[in-house]
Amino acid sequence: MLLHRGEDADRLFGLEWTLAVHLELQDTYSTPAEDEPFRKFMAGEPDDYTWFTGWGDVVRAATARKKLIRRVRVVSEPHTDYSRFALAVTPLNIAAGEEVRYIPRHNVDAALLSGDDWWLFDDDLVAFSVFSPDGAGEGLATTTDPIIAAHIRQVRDRLWPLAIPYADYIGVSADR
Repeated sequence: MLLHRGEDADRLFGLEWTLAVHLELQDTYSTPAEDEPFRKFMAGEPDDYTWFTGWGDVVRAATARKKLIRRVRVVSEPHTDYSRFALAVTPLNIAAGEEVRYIPRHNVDAALLSGDDWWLFDDDLVAFSVFSPDGAGEGLATTTDPIIAAHIRQVRDRLWPLAIPYADYIGVSADR
């Protein structure tokens, strides 16, 4: 596996691929760029969302080249504070061009999930999210191992149809 950090990780989104799918399994993430926006969210303070610009630009550039970016978030209910924050900012992901869906953790057999967060680019490049012991994102570890890629494809293909589009999920999860 090869570890990609920062701009090197963003470079993966400029490679030749048609479909990128991201699986998020954590109920809480520790991302330094989101620390202040998360604090503002928890305090009910307004946010200008400039912290999202970099990722939004990456997504817009990819989708302008007719690439599809999908994200599946497996979340516990009731939602953690971070999950509520992610739900609140998901419209930014969607506006940038992502298709975002949710799966309540209690509605999916844990055996259908992989143990890690990952990106799958088309059918053969897997990028596992790497986290430090305190939960901060450290980058993406990539592999094209055909056995690993086949397993991740199976997870993707089982979960995507089960996942609820954001607009539908937010409509039924308001009280969660």
